[in-house]
Amino acid sequence: MRRIFEDTVLVVVTHQVGLTVAEITDLRRRMDTAGAGFRVTKNRLARLALKDTRFQALSPLFSGPTAIAYSEDPVAAAKVAVEFARDNDKLTIIGGGLGERVLDVVGVRALAELLSLDELRAKLIGLIQSPATGLAGVLQAPAGELTRVTSAYASKDKAA
Repeated sequence: MRRIFEDTVLVVVTHQVGLTVAEITDLRRRMDTAGAGFRVTKNRLARLALKDTRFQALSPLFSGPTAIAYSEDPVAAAKVAVEFARDNDKLTIIGGGLGERVLDVVGVRALAELLSLDELRAKLIGLIQSPATGLAGVLQAPAGELTRVTSAYASKDKAA
């Protein structure tokens, strides 16, 4: 547990009441696909592991049937947890932490609305490539026009 709190950027604390093994397995698969993790915790051990980490302020959230979602991506765990909780009322988000900042439920949901790092990278690459494609089209247009004009003059000279 200590390694999780030291190595991750985002921790989402949840209460999970009545989730079946199949539902937890499904949630773990979704988390794994997003590059995140999900773990059911023992509150006493979690509070001990939290000491002297940047997530130490989350300690009061660890009461009841607690589980954590975590990721190195600052959005991935929140996105999957919020999406899963929306479809399954057995999982309730109670808060989280992003770096040293404590998030309430609203903060975790707002974080889940942001684009992940992979989505941002794809958008950035698309934006970079878009002008290059447009520029290539603009540069090719005059050459095509010049070819058509030259061809027209050549046809005109042959006809005369």
